[in-house]
Amino acid sequence: MCILFIGVEQHPDFPLIVAANRDEFHARPTQPSGFWQQHPKVLAGKDMQAGGSWMGVSKQGKLAALTNIRAPGQERSDAVSRGELVMDFLAKDYSDDDYLKRLSSKASEYNGYNLLFGQLDDLQVYNNFEDSVYPLTNGVYGLSNANLNSPWPKLDLGRSELAKYCQQTSDLNIEHLFDLLGNNTKPEDEVLPQTGVPIEWERRLSSIFIESPDYGTRSSTVLLLDSYRQVFWQERSFDAHAKLIDQQTYLFKLDTQ
Repeated sequence: MCILFIGVEQHPDFPLIVAANRDEFHARPTQPSGFWQQHPKVLAGKDMQAGGSWMGVSKQGKLAALTNIRAPGQERSDAVSRGELVMDFLAKDYSDDDYLKRLSSKASEYNGYNLLFGQLDDLQVYNNFEDSVYPLTNGVYGLSNANLNSPWPKLDLGRSELAKYCQQTSDLNIEHLFDLLGNNTKPEDEVLPQTGVPIEWERRLSSIFIESPDYGTRSSTVLLLDSYRQVFWQERSFDAHAKLIDQQTYLFKLDTQ
């Protein structure tokens, strides 16, 4: 998962809005989102190469989503796959505090990442490079391949559009959120971040929706939590030509038992 836009208590009917894109090499095998056979209360996509996930939600009201930190000079070939973190939190009976302690104790085993995790009404972001945690209070957030709310053009654009949309509409239309996730506008070179990759890659990765033959946006996901504790989830998958190839939609009420 490479970019998330999160609205906490920004809409009268939806206390939580998450709009997210997963960017990955097109050759990496992937299973679309669904409830896992071995974890029937967890809804998530599956990375068939390493076995983990990039984003998921449970019927008990837990959410986890992962973004990699772009730091090419600090990548380790022997690091543990970051995708296991999502399923580890969702499928096991950790409290948020216990899982945070676990993340901190194992931070050095992974390449750089941010993990959004917690209960749907009490989320936080952990950064393993800084060993830091940031609770998400009311507001609009953007998370990509650096720190939370880093001043990257695509993060500023997405946060602004999500905030504006929440303020202007009473009836939320998910198509507007997917339009946000589908924005392929590339900023000028002078405002691009400098993350250590060649300028050609900075340009390629600079838009919210990434299009290229070998690497790009594989899926877009919208998650909504409404005032009745009902979760709406829709994932749309794309091929290497940015064509829609699959759609998964789920609606369920949280299990509070």
